[in-house]
Amino acid sequence: MQNLRKKFPVLKQCIYANTPATGLLYEDLLEWRQEHDLDYLIGGSNAKQKNFKNMFKIRDAVGRFFRCKSENVGLVPNFTLGLNILLEGLPKNSRVLLLENDYPSLNWPFETRNFNRDYVEIDGRLEENIYSKVESGKVDVLAFSMIQWINGIKIDLEFIKKLKKDYPNLLIIADGTQFCGTQAFDFSDSGIDVLGASGYKWLLAGYGNGFILVSEMAKERFEPKFIGNGSVDRDIDKRNSIPFCKYLEPGHLDSFNFGSLEFSLNFLDTIGMDHIGAQLQKLSQKARNGFASQGLLENTVVDRAVHSTIFNIKGDTQLYTKLLNENVVCIPRGNGIRLGFHFYNTENEIDRIMDIIKS
Repeated sequence: MQNLRKKFPVLKQCIYANTPATGLLYEDLLEWRQEHDLDYLIGGSNAKQKNFKNMFKIRDAVGRFFRCKSENVGLVPNFTLGLNILLEGLPKNSRVLLLENDYPSLNWPFETRNFNRDYVEIDGRLEENIYSKVESGKVDVLAFSMIQWINGIKIDLEFIKKLKKDYPNLLIIADGTQFCGTQAFDFSDSGIDVLGASGYKWLLAGYGNGFILVSEMAKERFEPKFIGNGSVDRDIDKRNSIPFCKYLEPGHLDSFNFGSLEFSLNFLDTIGMDHIGAQLQKLSQKARNGFASQGLLENTVVDRAVHSTIFNIKGDTQLYTKLLNENVVCIPRGNGIRLGFHFYNTENEIDRIMDIIKS
């Protein structure tokens, strides 16, 4: 991991604890991007036509990385747009269960469409609360973020598998933007029916790329409405035989942005998602123990068995300014200050943050 840090020049200038807002650009991806645009510069439309034809390779790469059939992968510019496209095809009488104060791009699209909704509080009994609501028989769709954007609470993935087993007709939709890229993940065995994510955070793929993964059951629950020339790959004879996920791709896909996604997935694969997961688990434990010992975390976070590497510590403007002045890149969120650690962070950096707070 120490050698990998050299690929991220920003880390020489600061302690970067802001991956939950924006993942870092690294030298290898910058090099690939420069070569991509050089090809476009000297090749014009020939270069772009070649890139369009290779888009299936990017779907294959996403499918391999997350253990999902490539035909069940839709490429979208970001999670928010992908979810909104899908919800236009969800029956209006669907009864939806959401989490209170979940990420706006997850909750708002349901709320503005006036679905019949209920909510669960995000607390130490989150999974029990969800199960109780579903058990009532008044829920058709469950939608949630796998990791909460403000305080980093992470839903129990084994619970989701059990929930799906007990209620196979429940449509489970998950936002994985704060999760994908933090550990190895098998979509086919997750119990989730729709998983969407943007690639600019933990996947380190930059802006303008994302994906939606769907189960076979999910395809039966939506009636897609969005359509365009991209849905038929510019072959109008395919108008009456459009695969489900091509409704998520009605327009052009940018080879620069989605090529960046493919490149970063291969980069993470080379490192090894098991290694990344182990590093993040170590950083999470270190940070949680340290912040909890100083009384900086809410009890909900302290009491849960497993947590992510996103933390919201108690602190005011004075502490935030102090952290910035000490070259700790973080951001105010909710009632505190949010810090998030990726594999390029170190335990020494967490110790340093603790020392700053104590001072």
